[in-house]
Amino acid sequence: MIIQWFGYSYFRIDSKNKIIAIDPYSEVSTKSTPPRFKSDILLIPSQQEDHGKKKVVTKNSLILEGAGEIETGGIFIQGIAQKPNTIYLIKSENMVICDLGNLEKKSLKEETLEKIANVDILLIPIGGNGTLNYEEAISLINQIEPKIIIPMNYALPGLKVKLDPLDKFLKDISKTPEILDKLVVRKNSLPVETKLIILNKQ
Repeated sequence: MIIQWFGYSYFRIDSKNKIIAIDPYSEVSTKSTPPRFKSDILLIPSQQEDHGKKKVVTKNSLILEGAGEIETGGIFIQGIAQKPNTIYLIKSENMVICDLGNLEKKSLKEETLEKIANVDILLIPIGGNGTLNYEEAISLINQIEPKIIIPMNYALPGLKVKLDPLDKFLKDISKTPEILDKLVVRKNSLPVETKLIILNKQ
């Protein structure tokens, strides 16, 4: 499995010969051009103006927009409503990825926490401004206890949206990050203790 980050909350996941796109952003709102690529699956966690721009990926994508379930090519995806956001669980290659989307609330329902507890890879917003800030994100990470943390939705040069910088999160979480252009991961390479991965914007 390969995970790449394109800034904001926009990811590409390559798994089982399928390409998953998550939350391509709006060029108008962010003043940054989102990369375009063909995807087999498109996940839209938020209806906010600067999120979920479907035209960035191929028109033939299988789209999950909001709560629900899809299964294709050995990949199972579940959307869990956390209004006005959707949390996605992606199960593939014997691993589980949790994309928290644009989660606004630190406190989740117990049933939701049970569903996302102990996931392998957690994609979590940390920049505030309508999503979790860095302190709320760290509190939630401690509850979920993922094997790999990948922060998203934080301040970057050129983004119009005002977000907290990554430095605040890094200072408070007290973990030494590994910085990568892309994460290549298999089930047997998952860490025993929680690992922080910082993906460079592609």
